[in-house]
Amino acid sequence: MMNFLILGAGGREHAVAWKLAQSPLCDALFIAPGNAGTASCGKNVPLSANDFDAIARFCLEEKIDLVFVGPEDPLVNGIVDHFLADDTVKHIPLIGPSRQAAQLEGSKAFAKEFMMRHHIPTAAYREFQAGNYAEGIEYLKAHSLPIVLKADGLAAGKGVIICQSHEEAVKEFEQMIRQQKFGDASKKVVVEEFLDGVELSVFILTDGSDYALLPVAKDYKKIYEGDKGPNTGGMGAVSPVNFADAGFMRKVKERIIDPTMAGLKKDNIPYIGFIFFGLIKVKGEPLVIEYNCRLGDPETEALIPRLQNDLASLFLATARGTLSQETIKEDSRVACTVMAVSGGYPGDYKKGFPIQGLDGDTGESIVFHAGTSARNGETVTNGGRVCCVTSFGHSVEQAVNRSVQVMDKISFEGMYFRKDIGYEFR
Repeated sequence: MMNFLILGAGGREHAVAWKLAQSPLCDALFIAPGNAGTASCGKNVPLSANDFDAIARFCLEEKIDLVFVGPEDPLVNGIVDHFLADDTVKHIPLIGPSRQAAQLEGSKAFAKEFMMRHHIPTAAYREFQAGNYAEGIEYLKAHSLPIVLKADGLAAGKGVIICQSHEEAVKEFEQMIRQQKFGDASKKVVVEEFLDGVELSVFILTDGSDYALLPVAKDYKKIYEGDKGPNTGGMGAVSPVNFADAGFMRKVKERIIDPTMAGLKKDNIPYIGFIFFGLIKVKGEPLVIEYNCRLGDPETEALIPRLQNDLASLFLATARGTLSQETIKEDSRVACTVMAVSGGYPGDYKKGFPIQGLDGDTGESIVFHAGTSARNGETVTNGGRVCCVTSFGHSVEQAVNRSVQVMDKISFEGMYFRKDIGYEFR
């Protein structure tokens, strides 16, 4: 029996907590800081995911056997390095990469240079900052349309802007570098060619030598139906993705996953944990849009329910370096996740509104909390993305309809959700 600690407070962490709590290996489960939903899976702990000293102390006090790091911030900030440098906790394995390895997500420029160095297919690009700002302006004016601008650092999934005119590109470029639209994250900006295709998310779990390929998913980032409006952290997801057939996934493995693993070894970058490949299919061929150093959100809420393995066993195999002995098993059904968000999101929004109807779990549907908290015995909104419903179905349409039916019974002031998740597969 083992004691687990999950770091994070979103829907991803609720889904992982929900899955770990089902494992016969799980004795005690703690979530820091967690949300109103994770409290039903284990015990919430009022710790910040970036307070490494406090987390280390807690791990010793509660005899934690393994830590799952949900969000990217603590990974990019070096929580794994912090534990390895502390003799009192270095024996406790963390599911997540080191600070250096997490730069695959922490710096778009680092990731692009890595892909170019190891001949991993991706969009052509240039990077600019204050020192070559004028050169960047001229480059944008001559660039083919549309133009993709990416903040180099972490921007909570909102640092990518697709510009339809040169004027818009120059304006956004100026706001990102000179007005710090995304803070320090946009001190450096990566300018990419626009790739016209359909996106998907591929995830592996690696012990540093071998890897397990998890169920494939597709998320929907635009706030409005029909994929319109600004980017969000994700409005929903479907798993599996019907165009990611055996032939396409063979290309992904041979051209992207295997060269990434080989590149990490060649560059002497040990990597333990999840790698999220944000891919795009262009004329039948896979290219990498971005890497993330953790599970995606809301894709996790769609793929974890489809994962039939014991998640605690997978984490244990990852920590022990025995992942090659594991075989991933997937539910054959489709899972669809629909996310409800606060009014005004992804811009300014208010918190603290009571939420009704969250008890919608059925045999076919699961309600996962994201931005929620408990207050005086009731559940209230505490973020932009508030909660989501994942449902199974024998088709995308059936799964989406079930999620929408459950979501229709949930309510809070200003609530909004998309009803067209998976629209292109129906």
